[in-house]
Amino acid sequence: MQRSNERFVERLPLVLNRPVYGYALTLLFCAAAMMLRIAAEPLLPSGYPFVTFFPAVILSTFLFGVRPGLFAAVLCGFASWYIFIAPMFGFPLNPAVAVALLFYAGVVGVDIWLIHIMQRANFNLAVERERSRILADNRELLFRELQHRVSNNLQVVAAMLSLQRRQVDHADAKRALDDASERLALVGRISRALYDPSGMGQDVHAFLSALTADIVGASGRADVTVEVIAPDSMQLEATMAVPFALIVAEAVSNAIEHGMPDRAGRIRLTLDTADGALSLQVADDGRGIAPDFQIDAQQSLGLRIAHALAGQIGGRFALAPGQQGGAVARLDLPAAAAC
Repeated sequence: MQRSNERFVERLPLVLNRPVYGYALTLLFCAAAMMLRIAAEPLLPSGYPFVTFFPAVILSTFLFGVRPGLFAAVLCGFASWYIFIAPMFGFPLNPAVAVALLFYAGVVGVDIWLIHIMQRANFNLAVERERSRILADNRELLFRELQHRVSNNLQVVAAMLSLQRRQVDHADAKRALDDASERLALVGRISRALYDPSGMGQDVHAFLSALTADIVGASGRADVTVEVIAPDSMQLEATMAVPFALIVAEAVSNAIEHGMPDRAGRIRLTLDTADGALSLQVADDGRGIAPDFQIDAQQSLGLRIAHALAGQIGGRFALAPGQQGGAVARLDLPAAAAC
């Protein structure tokens, strides 16, 4: 209802392209005001000749613009002067009548001026609103095109690394190129999925579900299932989205590659808030890790990347044995990460 009223007000004044309709309706308003004034004559005390004509002037100006409003003001003024100011059916002029006419002219003049200013401001607002809508559409289009190009470029670089791998004979070099290619492809997919031109945060549950499904699909491990437990209403701050997603990707990939390389398995992601802070656990039922496991002492590039990314966003990443077997990767983030 409110939106309908706003759209109606934005169209004012009406019938600008057909002014004759505006003047005809203004004439009807004046006639209605005249009939109402005649009908109210027995009920009104003397000295109120213009009382029913003010609404006709205001309504004409509001609906049809300044010129029909001035037309209504002049027509109603002469009609009330001729019929309702004694001696009636004439145009008497004395100091009292002059004051009454000046009062009428002042009131309708202020009314017409205020309505005109309001409609000009409303027109300018409508123009700016349309301009903002066009700019927003253009921004979204350019943003999507930029994201598309960046993602495509990352995919191209990943493909080039894969081609380069064929020219390398050393096993460690091949493995390094494979890891780099996979990470670049993953960053491209994350960038395309994460950022929104509106700058709003991401729904964590929906994003984690899509991200983990993508990682499992890319690994070719149909025997690995992933469960995501997170509040539906929780959103992730946009500036932390990519580092957060990369850490999750490294944790899930590490669980698949090292925790269950040759058997089916289950991975559970649990996201929770405690005292305003954000805590993520990636637990698997794989073969586990040693009790004295230390990330800093490992050669795994993925775990070192996850540890470094966590530090960049003010968090902490750790990997420890699970209480019932397997391993648990834990990421603790400050309260500012969630919104």
